[in-house]
Amino acid sequence: MPSNEQLKRVKTYVAGLDDNLNGGIPENSIILIAGPPGSMKSSLGFYILYHNAMKNDKKGVYISLEEGRDSLIDNMAGLGMDWSEVDRKFSILDVGLIRSKISEMGKERWMDVFKMYVKNLRKNLKNDFLVIDSLTVLESLADFDDPRKELFSLFQWLRDLDVTTFLIYETPTESVNFTDAGEGFLSDGILHLDIVRNENTVNLYLGIFKMRKTDHTRDYFPLVYDEKGFEIVIS
Repeated sequence: MPSNEQLKRVKTYVAGLDDNLNGGIPENSIILIAGPPGSMKSSLGFYILYHNAMKNDKKGVYISLEEGRDSLIDNMAGLGMDWSEVDRKFSILDVGLIRSKISEMGKERWMDVFKMYVKNLRKNLKNDFLVIDSLTVLESLADFDDPRKELFSLFQWLRDLDVTTFLIYETPTESVNFTDAGEGFLSDGILHLDIVRNENTVNLYLGIFKMRKTDHTRDYFPLVYDEKGFEIVIS
């Protein structure tokens, strides 16, 4: 097994974050991006894929199980991320395609259909990154009979894809309980986004709650987004 110095890492391109991750996230890890509604979880996942396509020539696949493809593209363009600049290296799976298959095959086949699409994309595109937005919705649609057992199987299947995977995970506001069925234990890392209200101001924070194979701080940092992109503010 390579040492931390030799371990291949992928950049998040969040200013200040990679320096606190020994250069980036260990390649082929499964990372939860967890946080309450409005904490820019989807934006962060999209941002990592977008900038790796732009700056590092890496291919990414973004699977949205809630927001439509066109809406996602428009919303990210509003944050300065023009998908047309990276569309040859960054694919977005239309949620409508998957849902139509569910109606044809039945809910009990949901996970089979989902895996079929992901595996075909991996085979055809040879993508380096995968974002699933969100794991919370995926679990609901799959309607697991035994969540812990079936999540273990899902995570193992994701590892076998040999890509760096980001799973968007919704948490209740002001909750420190990130997962319900062992998702946090199964994942290699957790980037926790939090929202803190201070009088009339709402501020975003980011903490590296967990990251295997990495010597990292456990501090929470203010997270800002401007024309230069995401940045954690280090005092």
